[in-house]
Amino acid sequence: MPARKPVCLMPHNVELITTLAAAFGLALVFGFAAAKLRLPALVGYLLAGILLGPYTPGFVADTALAGQLAEIGVMLLMFGVGLHFSLDDLMSVKKIALPGAVVQIATATAMGWSLATFWGWDLMAGIVFGLALSVASTVVLLKALESRGALDTPNGRIAVGWLVVEDLVMVLVLVLLPPLASMSAGRAAPDESLLVTLGLTLAQVALFIALMLVGGRRLFPWLLWQVARTGSRELFTLCVVAAALGIAYGSSALFGVSFALGAFFAGMVLRESSLAYRAAEESLPLRDAFAVLFFVSVGMLFDPNILVEEPLRVLAVVAIIVFGKSLAAALLVLALRYPLGTALTVSASLAQIGEFSFILVGLGVALGVLPDEGQSLILAGALISIALNPLLFSAIEPLQGWLRTRSQLYRRLETRDDPLAELPATLPSETLTHHVVLVGYGRVGRHIAESLARNGTLCVIAEQQREAVEALRARGMHAVAGDATDAAVLIQAHVARAQMLVIATPDTFEARKMIEIARTLNPRIHVVARSHNAEEADLLRREHGVDVLEGERELARSMMQHVEAGLDPAASH
Repeated sequence: MPARKPVCLMPHNVELITTLAAAFGLALVFGFAAAKLRLPALVGYLLAGILLGPYTPGFVADTALAGQLAEIGVMLLMFGVGLHFSLDDLMSVKKIALPGAVVQIATATAMGWSLATFWGWDLMAGIVFGLALSVASTVVLLKALESRGALDTPNGRIAVGWLVVEDLVMVLVLVLLPPLASMSAGRAAPDESLLVTLGLTLAQVALFIALMLVGGRRLFPWLLWQVARTGSRELFTLCVVAAALGIAYGSSALFGVSFALGAFFAGMVLRESSLAYRAAEESLPLRDAFAVLFFVSVGMLFDPNILVEEPLRVLAVVAIIVFGKSLAAALLVLALRYPLGTALTVSASLAQIGEFSFILVGLGVALGVLPDEGQSLILAGALISIALNPLLFSAIEPLQGWLRTRSQLYRRLETRDDPLAELPATLPSETLTHHVVLVGYGRVGRHIAESLARNGTLCVIAEQQREAVEALRARGMHAVAGDATDAAVLIQAHVARAQMLVIATPDTFEARKMIEIARTLNPRIHVVARSHNAEEADLLRREHGVDVLEGERELARSMMQHVEAGLDPAASH
């Protein structure tokens, strides 16, 4: 009998498995090492990507596969943001996000064009190079905001809205670049074709947004609810992921919208469902895993030789990304009369570049309008700026504290004249006595304010979001704009003559500052605060003797009242 041949159980085409195993394995090792050194974990992910890339010796992962997997990470991450970011949130920051993003893109593009002209590049190369430097990475921003719990803050919403506008601008740029490149090369001249292309693009984007906000807000929440009624957890998770990826792909294929932007609007329409919180929780592990692949894929594209061959050019690119456009954005935010803290948050958010920059540069090289050196410089600037970005975010609060004690200019900017930072002169100050000062007009604060209004209780609302303050005043309610951890804000709210301070924001550290200021100005004031957990609630009670409501405990108490009311005493015997 002939000997039997051994059976090979390992398939021949395992590029996907190999890429995933190598990327996750090295990302874990280097991410853990970075965390131990007290560096951001994403620095480790970038280093893992460099080792897996084609420019370093050893194993080389499949760059194309890694790029596609990273794109999935971008889609899932943007979908998660959409689940927490409503249309109202987007519209509430339009007055700063829309003009801010457009002017900042123009300013950064001018900086990049000037630098490219100095190097001897032509006009189109300079414009593409400058545009690539102007747009920040939404993925990097979201990771930075989430790690600090700042995604749902007013400053976080402004930063996210700003980058959404940037993404919309880049969608138009990517569509218009090919005809512009043809015109610059003399292959096409017609201005009419350019206008037609621009009109069609705007119409496609507008149609997509209209369909999502009108039809999608009804269809997809209904679909999610139907799947949830089956009681199958895996079907629910599958529905969430299918909606995120399906809408993202469909938006790109049918309307020319980017995957990331399509996924963002998918999350926004699903937010209308009461199951949005569960959808966010179910998709969280996938979002985190694939977001890691994004940073690994960025590292794989980087050629370290550029640091040796062109160090001065790399430094110039990094200077524009980290300092140039960030400074321009900060000055613009201040010019729009927003607080200095908002200016610092937005400037740190923009001090990096990412996914759209890679797409734009790749298209520019393919069209022949950008030299290969430009791609290497953009990738070097992206890697360095992404690695530095978490450190910039960490430096915001220490920098504010240092400047507050040493810079008279900083103190003037903090306390500059702002018409929304004080109550209207038509309101007699003597009428504000024994009133309630409510800090925060979010989901909790809104209910409290409405209840106080129904009861006829005089209330002054302190809110950081200036658009919300404008809307409140238009409705005849008393409101001041600013951070209530600043004594000037509580003074403008007349906390010294108030009978009660209600803190509807959950941040315990900020609540302690507000309580200390209020007690200094009004030692007899009654304080009611909220907290996310029992430990923080006990801390506030012990240190300040205030009434603290803890969310889960109050929910359990309310549920027990309904349980006790519905129980049949006879049935228990």
